[in-house]
Amino acid sequence: MERITFAVPGTDEKVEFYVLEQTQINGRNYLLVTESDDEEESEAFILKDLSEDGDEEAVYEIVEEDEELEAVSGVFAELLEDIDLE
Repeated sequence: MERITFAVPGTDEKVEFYVLEQTQINGRNYLLVTESDDEEESEAFILKDLSEDGDEEAVYEIVEEDEELEAVSGVFAELLEDIDLE
């Protein structure tokens, strides 16, 4: 499982996530991540890549809008049939 580190804007804080899966929908990249490599005991988040072509660094935000969250989580549920995404 790939591990990635994000810098929190405006602070020196760094946050580490483990990537369970990634997908692209309508030209936008999404990551399904957890804070722990123990999939059974960890909360999952869906991150959306907001960066544009040519940007030096990727910019991600947690998907919170209900309709988008439902649609993207459905795609991840199909990709990861053996993981319960509740």
